[in-house]
Amino acid sequence: MNRVIYFRTGTCVLLAASLFILGCNGNDDANMPVGNQQAFTVEYNDPNIEWGACPEFMPEGCELAVIQGNPEEPNADVLFKLEPNTTVERHWHTSAERMVLLSGELEVDYDGQDPVTLGQGVYAYGPAGLAHETHCLDEGDCILFIAFEEPVDAISVEDEEPPLAVD
Repeated sequence: MNRVIYFRTGTCVLLAASLFILGCNGNDDANMPVGNQQAFTVEYNDPNIEWGACPEFMPEGCELAVIQGNPEEPNADVLFKLEPNTTVERHWHTSAERMVLLSGELEVDYDGQDPVTLGQGVYAYGPAGLAHETHCLDEGDCILFIAFEEPVDAISVEDEEPPLAVD
């Protein structure tokens, strides 16, 4: 049985901050800048972040912001925002997700596993192709940092069955 692995430590916040600073550019030598690339930081609550719409099957009020990389290419980082008391129906991604919840309280329900509730600073890993549903609980907006290995996508199970079927 697959299971979501999560933990709560100050290290998660450090991990998220490191990902923002290093930019997750996938270089073999992370200490060498590529071209004109510069290190940078982003605060998840910065009013200058450019938020955009989520895929159509997601709830109204859902927003995405690309904070590093090109979402059509591997190794992009995004912020994902849900309003309180909203649910993203079952969907899956072609990429694994490495996530840290930055605000709110979020329940993640992967097929074939017990649901887990993420609080601020909790890291979660979601394997590629495994369907799941998410619920932003009544604790303010849920803002999630997500690092994608492959291009960013979200596919509704109503449109296409996921490759990882769980009995």
